[in-house]
Amino acid sequence: MSRSRSAIILAAGQGTRMKSKTVKVLHKVAGRPMLDWAVALAGDCGASDIVTVWGAHSPAVRDAAEALGTRTALQDPPKGTGHAVLAARAALADLSGDAIVLYADTPLITAATVARVFEALEGGASVAVLGFEPDDPAAYGRLITNEAGDLDRIVEFKDASEAERAVGLVNSGVLAAPAELLFDLLGEVGNDNANGEYYLTDVVGLARARDLRAAVVVADADEVLGVNSRADLAEAEAAFQSRMRQSMMADGVTLIAPETVFFAHDTQIARDVVIEPNVVFGPGVVIEEDVVVHAHSHIEGAHLKRGAHAGPFARLRPGAELGEGSKVGNFVEIKKSQLAEGAKVSHLTYIGDASVGANANIGAGTITCNYDGYDKHRTVIGDNAFIGSNTCLVAPVTVGDGAFTATGTIVTQDVPADALALARTPQTHKPGWAARFNAAKQARKARKDSQT
Repeated sequence: MSRSRSAIILAAGQGTRMKSKTVKVLHKVAGRPMLDWAVALAGDCGASDIVTVWGAHSPAVRDAAEALGTRTALQDPPKGTGHAVLAARAALADLSGDAIVLYADTPLITAATVARVFEALEGGASVAVLGFEPDDPAAYGRLITNEAGDLDRIVEFKDASEAERAVGLVNSGVLAAPAELLFDLLGEVGNDNANGEYYLTDVVGLARARDLRAAVVVADADEVLGVNSRADLAEAEAAFQSRMRQSMMADGVTLIAPETVFFAHDTQIARDVVIEPNVVFGPGVVIEEDVVVHAHSHIEGAHLKRGAHAGPFARLRPGAELGEGSKVGNFVEIKKSQLAEGAKVSHLTYIGDASVGANANIGAGTITCNYDGYDKHRTVIGDNAFIGSNTCLVAPVTVGDGAFTATGTIVTQDVPADALALARTPQTHKPGWAARFNAAKQARKARKDSQT
């Protein structure tokens, strides 16, 4: 990269078709707000300065963008994409190098594709535009090329002739140019068009009028999918999941039923991991080699170390860490807890705010009672401990190495190493009670039946 780079992210749209109290660009794809996708892309493509353009109706966008470390610029009132880019001019006034315009509602463009756009500038183009060829060009702006294959002009659909509308190469909106030239050209853009707006796309025609070269870089249609509605959001999610599934399998992950597995944007899975059907990964998951995730499990913010097993029907919440060769079985929930090597939590159990030692065994129905209504408290279970079924561990409490808890015990005090904790009401019998109870109930039912 021989020249510095900056990025202008357009995020000032109304997003009315989403029909949501949440601003459009803060809706999530793969567990990540679309604005975050755009900011990350700008950073990945080498932009040292990023400006997010927001609208007066959406201060939440400004706040989110600043939280992500970008500068912000207000477009008010909205007068088109060219006007939006000009709103960022003051923020970039002291910068040189190349600038790229990205969109906060187009989350799936890759850094590799953006690199090709910048390469077109480095190859001699004064303006580079990212285009694609969808199955249905619909109302997209058309990219009109010349005999040399360079871009001659961009025509908005409403302003296009029938011949121009027949062109299948369309505009994604992404455009790059030297920053000084970009703003110079935008200063000449007028609003004599069907919408009375200042189009960013007009800079191509203005550049050509100066005998400057404009290039088009073609991307896959799925990559430049813009989101304007809930249906578009679902389509973007599907496109991401398809891409991620293919990538995972290419890297050595077994997906038994790929179409039923859902990943987050940052899911990390090593080779020789097996993922059974109907598994959902939320953000923040790291899985090491030789792990098996059984069917119908939900995993978020968790780290599964080599050879661990989870599920079926397991829920691993943020802060869950499964040590090497450990096991979490069916209908087990783990939250903010660490299982050491070889620990087993096989059925119907909640482990929260706890550490479980190496080779400890947690019986069915065990609960770490970690919340008192105000604060969370920690449970410590030592190495080789055996927790009997239906044990309640009332935190804060420690069960020592090698200790046992008897079935049905409520543990309220620390258990010494190698001791047995037994805390349950003594069993008593009332001879003949069941027979008397049954006789009384049957007699009462007989009287009711005789009265009807």
